[in-house]
Amino acid sequence: MSLKLNENAEIYVFDGVSEDEAFARTTCMGVSAHQDDIELMCWAGILDCFGKKDKWFSAVVVTDGAGSPRTGLYSDYTDEEMMAVRRLEQKKAAFVGEYGSLAMLNYSSREVKTPENEAVCEDLKNLILSARPEVIFTHNLADKHDTHVAVAVKLINAIRRLPKADRPKKLYGGEVWRSLDWVNDSEKTVFDVTAHQNMAASLVSLFDSQVAGGKRYDLATQGRRTANATYFESHGTDNAESLMYAIDMTPLIEDDSLDIAEFINKYIDSFKNDVNDRIKKMI
Repeated sequence: MSLKLNENAEIYVFDGVSEDEAFARTTCMGVSAHQDDIELMCWAGILDCFGKKDKWFSAVVVTDGAGSPRTGLYSDYTDEEMMAVRRLEQKKAAFVGEYGSLAMLNYSSREVKTPENEAVCEDLKNLILSARPEVIFTHNLADKHDTHVAVAVKLINAIRRLPKADRPKKLYGGEVWRSLDWVNDSEKTVFDVTAHQNMAASLVSLFDSQVAGGKRYDLATQGRRTANATYFESHGTDNAESLMYAIDMTPLIEDDSLDIAEFINKYIDSFKNDVNDRIKKMI
């Protein structure tokens, strides 16, 4: 395969086609910091491709998962043992979700959070060139996890290194370590993910080292999406059972001059203005 990645990277293809063919069929890609982030924030993309012959979801996991919390069965696992478990869990999810391909880059969180580290950007750029996805899901820039924000920034910088013709048409930032219910409704990108909720629950539950290891991501993720659907509209009945929110970050890969921090600050300022205006109307 002509794709060049760092020596620790691993590619997995669930149905046995060649890596080149697997990447070439990609229409949607998810780029996450950790194993299981894909299933938390990219479900809309996975769902859109699931069972389709002309749409394929490909996953990219940037870090090795060494720093994950652990209790119970996993409490005595070393970082190396936990990394192996998490890689296997991610492969299970790729198999069950029928991902077109899975690339695990296996960088440390420290490497990803180092602004000067060019290798991560280069790997992401090469993956995007090989897969040519029309849509990419990643972390939103208001996420409170440093590694998540670092991956989003690295991804944006990687895409900016590509010619405009080779860039995805859409870039979405989804919910993990901060929900997006604070974003004004008119500025949210809303995905109806009511279908195949059994599959959504199954994918998150496959990460037993996290769920049984001390974090009920399975319940929290289902609860968040259900809450999004119920609380989206205050004066009408629910039109969906499960909604996923995202921020449309496409302008950042269309205009390289846009400041990344200022881009997300506009959403924060818009929320602040909406709150202030609502209060002032009542005084």
